[in-house]
Amino acid sequence: MATKTVNPTRMELTRLKKKLTTARRGHKLLKDKRDELMRQFLDLVRQNKDLREKVEKGIGESNKSFALAASGMSQEAVRVAFMTPRQEIQMTTATKNIMSVDVPIYSYTTRTSDPNDIYSYGFAFTSSDLDMAVAGLAELLPDMMRLAESEKTCQLLAAEIEKTRRRVNALEHVMIPQMEQNIKFITMKLDEAERSSQTRLMKVKDMMLEDAHHYEEKEEARFGEQVS
Repeated sequence: MATKTVNPTRMELTRLKKKLTTARRGHKLLKDKRDELMRQFLDLVRQNKDLREKVEKGIGESNKSFALAASGMSQEAVRVAFMTPRQEIQMTTATKNIMSVDVPIYSYTTRTSDPNDIYSYGFAFTSSDLDMAVAGLAELLPDMMRLAESEKTCQLLAAEIEKTRRRVNALEHVMIPQMEQNIKFITMKLDEAERSSQTRLMKVKDMMLEDAHHYEEKEEARFGEQVS
C-alpha cells in the first residue's frame, strides 16, 4: 500500500520512476558485489584452512622438540640459551582493496640477513632438539604471517558480505516494492483525475449542446410567431 505522505502529482511520479530505476541498478550492482565477495571469501576460507593445518602441525612438532630439549636440559640452561637474542624482526602492515574492502598485508624484515642468527646460543651446551624447535618456528613464521593476514581478511570480508546482504534485502524487499506501490498509487490517482476531468468535459459539452438546441428551438418558435 502506498505511503500516506506520497503526493499524487506527475512531478512526483517522474521523480519516483527515476528513483526506482536507480534503485534497481543499485540492487543489481550490490548483488553482483555480494556474489563476488562470497566467491573470494570461500576461496580464502579454503586457503585459510590449509594454512591453519600446516601451522598447527608445525607448532605441534616444534613443541615436541622443545619438550624433548627441556627434558634433557636444566631450566637454567634453557633460560640462559634465550637470554640474549641475536635476531630481531620488524613487521610492517599495508593494505589492498578487495571489492571496496581494505584488507591487510603483513610483511616482516629481519635485523640481519644471516639465517643462523635465529640461534641465540652456542651449540656446545644445548640439545639438538632445541635447535630443531627454533628452526621449525623460524620456518613457520612466513606461514604464520600469511595465516594472520588470511584470517583478518576473512573477518573483514564476512562483515562486508553481511552489510551488503542487508542492503540487498532492504532494496529487494522494502524500498523497491514500496516505490512500485507508490508509482502504482500515483498512476491510479492520475488516471482517476483524468477520467473525472473527461467526464466533466463531456457533461459540459452536453449541456452546451443542449442549451444550443433549446436556443435554436426558441428562435424557430419566435420566427414562426412573427411569420404568422
